[in-house]
Amino acid sequence: MVSSPHEAMHRIFQEYPGLFSRVSEVLGIDIPPPTSATTLPTDLTEARPVERRVDTLLRIETEHDGPFLLAIEAQGKKDPRKTTSWPYYVSYLHNRYGLPVLLLVVCQDHTTAEWAARPVSIGLRQWQTLTLSPLVAGPHNMPVITDVAEARKDLALTTLAAITHADNPDVDAILKTLSAALRDTPETIANPIVELTAQGLGNRPAAQQWRNLVAVDLSFYKSFMSEEIRDEGRVEGRAEGRTQGRAESILLVLEQRGLTVSDAVRERITDCGDPETLRQWLMRAVTATTAEEIFAEK
Repeated sequence: MVSSPHEAMHRIFQEYPGLFSRVSEVLGIDIPPPTSATTLPTDLTEARPVERRVDTLLRIETEHDGPFLLAIEAQGKKDPRKTTSWPYYVSYLHNRYGLPVLLLVVCQDHTTAEWAARPVSIGLRQWQTLTLSPLVAGPHNMPVITDVAEARKDLALTTLAAITHADNPDVDAILKTLSAALRDTPETIANPIVELTAQGLGNRPAAQQWRNLVAVDLSFYKSFMSEEIRDEGRVEGRAEGRTQGRAESILLVLEQRGLTVSDAVRERITDCGDPETLRQWLMRAVTATTAEEIFAEK
């Protein structure tokens, strides 16, 4: 069964085809910036009972070097079968479209990324007929973006950075930066970013932090994820449930960030019945250096 991180790692290129231009820069590959990109069918099945599908396939147009095909594979773990299927993908696509083909493999851990980057050779020991060299993006070479201004310049790259660093401690800083960068972003741009990030984090601990960041201001995030959080609040019971849920969210954010929560702080939070005050405290809990700091008036 395909996992949600697997989907996010390649679907982000469908949503933002121009992202590959920035990724290629990060990876040190000199590829002309695209003038356009077209999503192509991913079915590589021949007229026989063997089905082969690449995760995402884009036709990239460039101004000077002409078009090429970008085949994107999301790889969550080592898979020996890929040493057979990846060369097939590239050969089939080159034969079908008559265009240069570049294979990009997106990973979320160093071990898989190192494995995916190994050249795949077909031929004899004395002479290799075909050698495939995948381009790999993963936690070993994707940037850790913690500057809000930098994140705003390229939300898609920041999202991919969060997804590929999902298992790294640095992902906390990336998520906070991405959330801050989205605050003044139109919903039509922010909503896909919110959903792709949640999808890419899967069931990892960082996914709950992302939910907490999204929950700080539900009036901003009107995506499926925020509706899901709203529904959870309704089940708990209208006004009382909303204040209780926010109080629990504040405590959860503080605890997950490793801050010490005294009994006095816990009691003040749980006893508060004002939703707006709790919302302010929740916003401050994301960046506070101590638990007591959330009560400071700014």
